[in-house]
Amino acid sequence: MTHKERFLTAINHEEPDRVPIDVWYTPEAERKLLAYLGEDTDKLSLYAADGGYLPHLMGHDFLITWIGPCTSYYSQETLEYVDEWGIRWRWVDTETGNRYTEMIGHPMASTDDLDRLTIPDFKDPSRYTASKEMIDRHGGEFGIMGGLACTLFELSWYLRGMDLVLQDMVLKKDFLHAYLDKLLTWVWDAGTVLVEMGVDVIWIGDDFGSQDRLLISPDLFREFFKPRYARLFSHLRGINPDVKFAFHTDGYNWPILQDLVDAGVNILNPVQPKSMDPAEIKKKFGKKLTFWGTIDNQETMPFGSVEDVINETKERLKTVAPGGGLILGPAHNVQPQVPIENIMAFYDTVKKYGSYPIKL
Repeated sequence: MTHKERFLTAINHEEPDRVPIDVWYTPEAERKLLAYLGEDTDKLSLYAADGGYLPHLMGHDFLITWIGPCTSYYSQETLEYVDEWGIRWRWVDTETGNRYTEMIGHPMASTDDLDRLTIPDFKDPSRYTASKEMIDRHGGEFGIMGGLACTLFELSWYLRGMDLVLQDMVLKKDFLHAYLDKLLTWVWDAGTVLVEMGVDVIWIGDDFGSQDRLLISPDLFREFFKPRYARLFSHLRGINPDVKFAFHTDGYNWPILQDLVDAGVNILNPVQPKSMDPAEIKKKFGKKLTFWGTIDNQETMPFGSVEDVINETKERLKTVAPGGGLILGPAHNVQPQVPIENIMAFYDTVKKYGSYPIKL
């Protein structure tokens, strides 16, 4: 099968020739792997509109073109910078040697006046030059996903601060409904453009889960977010009935999984295994959701042995892959502390044992 055929077969809950692969990296980890492979370490894929370089090298089965608020991460080299939304960012060095960008200024933190919130123009064709080039060049061979993460909940607190948004859910409900409706316009416009351009999947995402519980109650999720996701998906399916929808939310999300299905989600990412058992989710939702991720990125990938990586990868193949509906990879960005041997063990194991029918 081509990469595209493999990807589309899996997300349609059928068994392709082998399980599709996808892996994300932090910039440091990606440079480390590219250097190991003897490749150009400046050609990064993280949050790149053109999908980057590494997925081709490592045999990934789809490419992501990134548009929207998530592209503000790592977007400038200066110590501090302000993105197009007015959010101020700062580079931070951690004790482990990693470098990240964190938000230090929220433009809506001091006002409830929605007229002061300017939504960038996501109808502008110039935003999608690299996306179009990706689709034209690679859309016949690879699945193409439009990455529109940090969609509503995350964007709301990126702009306003988490504390205020949580208070708004209880104390300023009318304001928050109007605020979220205004924020919805960016992904409505961007999704419309990308679906019309021919992407196979629209990927949105908002982190609602912590390690062992939700950040907000299921009732608040159903009040503020589920109806807006459902409206968005209905609109985009009106353009292309075959388009699929992926949703990213880290951590523990059991109480809202049925709500995501009800809203129209087809693919769940990243299925963090120390928060939710992938085998149990497969049993309950395997006919409705494709699972993207599932390999432990908290312990196994960074601190486990090669054998640990092999065994966990084989376990996912055994318990989640049958019947299709699995895109296998670590549950979020590989960090620079992850040994190269563990990264290569993951890829090698999928390619060795991931052919259908699964025999483990």
